[in-house]
Amino acid sequence: MNYTCPLCKKPLSLDDTTWSCSDNHRFDCAKEGYVNLLPVQKKRSKDPGDNKEMMFARREFLNKGHYQLLSDRVIELAQLHCPDAKQGLDIGCGEGYYSHRLFDAMPEMSLQGLDISKSALKYASKRYKQMSFCVASAFEMPFTDEQFDFLLRIYAPSLDEELRRVIKHDGILITASAGKNHHFALKELIYEQPKHHIVESSHIEGFKLIHRENLESNLVLSNEVDISHFLNMTPYSWKLTAEQKALLISNGLKCELDFKIEVFKAI
Repeated sequence: MNYTCPLCKKPLSLDDTTWSCSDNHRFDCAKEGYVNLLPVQKKRSKDPGDNKEMMFARREFLNKGHYQLLSDRVIELAQLHCPDAKQGLDIGCGEGYYSHRLFDAMPEMSLQGLDISKSALKYASKRYKQMSFCVASAFEMPFTDEQFDFLLRIYAPSLDEELRRVIKHDGILITASAGKNHHFALKELIYEQPKHHIVESSHIEGFKLIHRENLESNLVLSNEVDISHFLNMTPYSWKLTAEQKALLISNGLKCELDFKIEVFKAI
């Protein structure tokens, strides 16, 4: 991997468990293995990213395989569109669920993860020791120009110019976001006039859209713990009333899954 210093942009080199640059800016690896490349002066809050409760809920929910259909399809598209990729980055990798499954499916690619949440990467690094993870912002990534030939971005915000900067010419970017009907049944519980998600294809400066599809299914949960994890990993936890939550837990939860998956090529 080739990290750059988040303070001066010079290359970082690893000595034992410390990354440092020629200006002697130093960044120690945590005991779990990840490196924190988000200096305190660049944080917008004390502990940015998802909190421990949301991280735990998402981790438990994903590990049950409820979104495995999305992971499986991302793997298929990566194998189809960039079978020879050598350097990959999962932007907003969270607890590493999608990262590690892609890593296992394409072992010839060196895949690393980036996320702004230290809590998430503590878990990811501890569980997936064969991968490299760094705490950093997707809006200012600590990597050299044109370092990667594959990028993955699932439900993560980023800057178009940063995506284009770190990917090689003709590199592949796969994104996943909410499709038109995603979780619409829950929206109907919350809002008087629920709105569908945007259906148009995305435009990312510096990239050409080469494939777009919607992956649709239904999420059916009857287990109280699974329902609680699902609600707690989403903003629905704050928007639903206590009575609505209790009713969902009592009667079970059923809602739409609609993932908009897009594949781009860097131009």
